[in-house]
Amino acid sequence: MISTSTFTTSDFDVTDYTPSIATGLPSGHLRMSKTYAGDVAGRSITQFTSAFDPERGVGTYVALESFEGTVDGRHGAFNFVHAASTSGADRFNEYGVIVPESGTEELTGITGTVRLHIDADGTHRMDFEHDLPPRGTDA
Repeated sequence: MISTSTFTTSDFDVTDYTPSIATGLPSGHLRMSKTYAGDVAGRSITQFTSAFDPERGVGTYVALESFEGTVDGRHGAFNFVHAASTSGADRFNEYGVIVPESGTEELTGITGTVRLHIDADGTHRMDFEHDLPPRGTDA
């Protein structure tokens, strides 16, 4: 099943961590909150790491999210990870997966993948292609 949502970000907390090895791109960490609306509704706390040059729009990120809310009306929490590279406006080498065994409550046993889309108007969307055990069964 594919469940789609939009999300907004807030509460950016940039850490002061700087690796002791310098590379061609600055790297760093931040934590942010996201609010999801749609088939997937709720909130997440995202741990975000990147090697990225904002002036050129070049780099790669990896994000681990801890989500709490509902997926198609079923409540619980789970983790998912997503990553991508960019060279300006394009995105490539994308990866996204729901972390196995991370689901709770009615989302226990959730598995699948995630995919981030950014519309031309800047709207951020996340697609969750997932499987959930039928209601009332053990995962």
